[in-house]
Amino acid sequence: MKTRCEWSIKTDLEKKYHDTEWGVPLHDDRLLFEFLILEGVQAGLSWSTVLVKRAHYRLVYDNFDPQIVSQYDEEKEYQLLQDKGIIRNKLKIKASITNAIAFLKIVEEFGSFDSYIWKFVSGKPIINTWKSISEVPANTELSDLISKDLKKKGFKFVGSTICYAFMQAIGMVNDHTLDCYRYHEV
Repeated sequence: MKTRCEWSIKTDLEKKYHDTEWGVPLHDDRLLFEFLILEGVQAGLSWSTVLVKRAHYRLVYDNFDPQIVSQYDEEKEYQLLQDKGIIRNKLKIKASITNAIAFLKIVEEFGSFDSYIWKFVSGKPIINTWKSISEVPANTELSDLISKDLKKKGFKFVGSTICYAFMQAIGMVNDHTLDCYRYHEV
């Protein structure tokens, strides 16, 4: 039996996400955009709530193609607000469109969002050594810095805690606990 991070053992969906994605260094711009949007949607909710809705989000958000999302109009916003398969929060839906526009500006400036975001850790994940999940912070000075920079670039729903969760999800930090079998794999 494999030991996993404590947060991931409640459902099969969480186990699968933990075992295959969480903390794995990610460099694909489309997936980076997806995680940035989903982490913002998570604000005030549990990650498991978002994970359950993730496949439907991909469907109604055009597979998180930032070019397409940046062009969403009021009619599309209305459709999304009516869709029971996603979290129907007007501010979060508007933020996803705003963030797609800001995301594309970063791609234009840096060549890719990947180049921009990974520069904060000089292209290498921060390897932490947490013995228990209770030691893992909700945010750090680095997530504060990233949050501030993203906000300056026009992003919404990118507070420091959201940014730290994003950093964990895309592998900028390895926050698997030392006893987790994935700690050394990622």
